[in-house]
Amino acid sequence: MDKNIQKGELFSMSAAIPHPSMFLSGTQTDTIRHAAAEAEQLRDLHPDQLTTIRSGQWFNMFVPKEYCGLELSLPEGVRIEECLSWADGSTGWVITLCSGAAWFAGFLNATVAKEFFSDASACFAGSGAPSGTAETIENGYEVSGHWKYASGSLHATAFTANCVLAKDGAPVLGTDGIPMIRSFLFKKEEVTLNKRWNGMGMIATGSHEFLVEKIQVPHNRSFIIDPKHAVLKHALYQYPFLQLAETTLTANLSGMAIRFIDLCEPIFEDRIKYKQYSNAETLFLRKKLSAATQTINECRQSFYDHLDWSWNVLAEKKNIPDAQLRELSNSSQALARISRWVVDDLYQYCGLLAANSGTEINRVWRNFHTACQHDLFIRQNFINP
Repeated sequence: MDKNIQKGELFSMSAAIPHPSMFLSGTQTDTIRHAAAEAEQLRDLHPDQLTTIRSGQWFNMFVPKEYCGLELSLPEGVRIEECLSWADGSTGWVITLCSGAAWFAGFLNATVAKEFFSDASACFAGSGAPSGTAETIENGYEVSGHWKYASGSLHATAFTANCVLAKDGAPVLGTDGIPMIRSFLFKKEEVTLNKRWNGMGMIATGSHEFLVEKIQVPHNRSFIIDPKHAVLKHALYQYPFLQLAETTLTANLSGMAIRFIDLCEPIFEDRIKYKQYSNAETLFLRKKLSAATQTINECRQSFYDHLDWSWNVLAEKKNIPDAQLRELSNSSQALARISRWVVDDLYQYCGLLAANSGTEINRVWRNFHTACQHDLFIRQNFINP
C-alpha cells in the first residue's frame, strides 16, 4: 500500500444507499436552507451560509493537511457535496467548484501553495476554459485572458485559469501539433471581476466573469493538472481529473434531484386532498413518486459503488485501469441522465406551485436546470443523447 495512504483511508462501500441528509447535521442543513431565498435576493451566498461553510472548511476539503486543509478522500467529499446540494443547490455548487479549484494545491509549487493557503479564509475560484494567452518572458509569463464563468468569484482569494502558451506571439505547439495549455494561479488583486452573472438559477453562486490584462506571472505560479506532475503524492492528487470533475458535478445534480423528489411528496398529497383525485389518479401519483425514488437510488448505488471501488484500487495499486475509469464515467453519466429524467417527469404533476419563483421547489428546479448547462453535461449529451 502507498505510504501516503493512512490507515482507514480506504473507503468502505455501504450495503444500502443513504439519503444525502445523513452527511450534514440538522443545524447545518437548516442554516444553509433557510438562508437560500434571501441569498437569491442578495445574488450572493448569505453570510450565515458562508459562516457554516468556513466552519466546516468545505472550500478546502481537498486541500492537504500540510496546507491546513481537510484532505478528505474523494468518496467522502462527493458525499458531502451531494448533501450540500440537497440542502441548497447554489451552496453545493459553489463549494464543489471552489473545492475543485483548491484541489490544484497538490500540483502547485509548495512555497506558493503555503503562501496562498496561509489565509484561513482561502477560497479558490476559476475556469477550465483555455481562453487566456500566456506569452513566455524572461522570468515567467505575461498573461492576458477573459473567462466567462467563475462560481464563488465573490469570495475568492485566488483564481485559477487555463491559458494557451505562446512564444513571440505564436502558440507553442506540443509534439502532437496541438497548442500547449497550462494552468495559472492569480492573486485576487491581479484579477478584474465583471459582475455579469445572470442565470435563471444558481443566482447566489456569483458565477461572474473575470479577466487579466498583461500581468506578469512567475514560473512557480503555473502548473500542469496531471498525476505525473503532482507535487504531492497523496492518492487524492493521483486521481484523474476528468473522473474527479464528473463525480463531483454529478453529485450536485443528484442532490438537487433528491430534494426535488422530497418536495414533491407534500405537493402531491395536497393535490390528492384538495383536487379530489380519483383512486386511480391517487395511485398513479404515488407510484410515480415511489418509482422516482427507487430509480434514482439504484443509480446512486451504482455510482457510489464505482466511485468507492476506483478510490480503493488507486489507494492499493496506485493506478486505476482505463476500463474501470470508463465504467465510472458511465455511472456518472447515467446518474446525471436519471436525475434530469426524474426532475422533468415529476415537474409536470406539481401544478403552478412549482412554477412560482418564490417557492423552494421552483428554486430547486431553476438551480438544477442551470447546473445542467455546464459544459461537462452538454458533452455527455453528445455521447448519450
